Amino acid sequence: MQFETSQHLYQDAKQFIPGGVNSPVRAFKAVGGTPIFFTHGQGAYIFDVDENSYIDYVGSWGPLILGHANPDVVQAVQTYASQGLSFGAPTAIEVDLAKLIVDIVPAVDMIRMVNSGTEASMSAIRLARGATGRDKIIKFNGCYHGSCDGLLASAGSGLLTLAIPSTPGVPKSYTEETLIAEYNDLEQVKQLFQQYGKEIAAVVLEPVAANMNLILPQEGFLAGLRDLCDEFDTLLIFDEVMTGFRIGLSGAGGHYGITPDLSIFGKIIGGGMPVGAYGGKVELMNHIAPAGEVYQAGTLSGNPVAMAAGLATLMQLQQNNYYHRLTENTGIIVEGLRKAAQKHQVPLHISQFGSMFGFVFTEATEITRFNDVKESNINQFKHFFHALIQQGIYIPPSAFEVCFVSTCHCETEIEKTLSAFEQAIKALG
Repeated sequence: MQFETSQHLYQDAKQFIPGGVNSPVRAFKAVGGTPIFFTHGQGAYIFDVDENSYIDYVGSWGPLILGHANPDVVQAVQTYASQGLSFGAPTAIEVDLAKLIVDIVPAVDMIRMVNSGTEASMSAIRLARGATGRDKIIKFNGCYHGSCDGLLASAGSGLLTLAIPSTPGVPKSYTEETLIAEYNDLEQVKQLFQQYGKEIAAVVLEPVAANMNLILPQEGFLAGLRDLCDEFDTLLIFDEVMTGFRIGLSGAGGHYGITPDLSIFGKIIGGGMPVGAYGGKVELMNHIAPAGEVYQAGTLSGNPVAMAAGLATLMQLQQNNYYHRLTENTGIIVEGLRKAAQKHQVPLHISQFGSMFGFVFTEATEITRFNDVKESNINQFKHFFHALIQQGIYIPPSAFEVCFVSTCHCETEIEKTLSAFEQAIKALG
């Protein structure tokens, strides 16, 4: 494949946009090479400026569970866009989407729309602090909740130390109320509660960690967090930006039978448009202005075009039995990749959660925390990524991200994918 136009555009972009991209992972820094500039998508495929086509497993990083340019979603967007792009005032369709989410997510009785997952995370944590009158939060190493200052934190020198900023530009004072634990390590969380107890407003996590590759919760981990939060009158916040409506309508919380106090959403609820949301029980959500005193606002929140895309997406998911087929097709892809790795004796660990899957080049038989992924063979991933690109398969350009399967990935696309996986794995062996 040739990428001359992408290369030219990237050089031009770097003169006007920091790093040439508007979100860091797009720059291909983790895998090397020039980022690909795309023109359009259709179903399971995306097309670049050099007229190359790819079977897409990024799906705009998760929202496009129905594939690119789904006719119902496109029609809904066109209809509402033709009536006006934004009003900064209430519209009926934001109520319709809120009603639908409340109807299908057991943990949510009331929801507030915002414009991104980052904004939803920031607002949910502010709400937790305002409702409890406490300041500290517990987050988990490797779980990502957007680029909020207080959440861009790394663990300090010891377990029971306060977090430190993980990026320049974040003052230490912004993260000093953040406590860090290892994902899947309930004992660490217990120790934090023993030391800080009634100071902790909330525990926030991805119930299925999908920003350090794909790591599933070990048995008893989520239930243990729920019990600890109940014991200390602390709020449990599930960040379901990635997992919400991906495994099923009730998300990871419903799948594991754990009810959080607050849930954070994004991605699929916007159908590909910029959107985020956070929701929970009525008594908690009524702390938010103007019903309560915890302030949060956004000029474009509940944007009618974004609401139309989200509503059209969720209605299709509610009305059709897609989830079983999505999980089944993803399983075929995962099993094919596993067999290819075994055949060519390439150490590989693969995880699946519904229509999401992740893989790590490692000898380890179990991946339970962030450091397990960090210690994997990142160099092998780089070679694997570029080998797939040459065969028309587009996966996330980072070993710490996950792949997404849509309803448009059917037998033909799966066969092509497995053939490409076989060749890419063989080249590593």
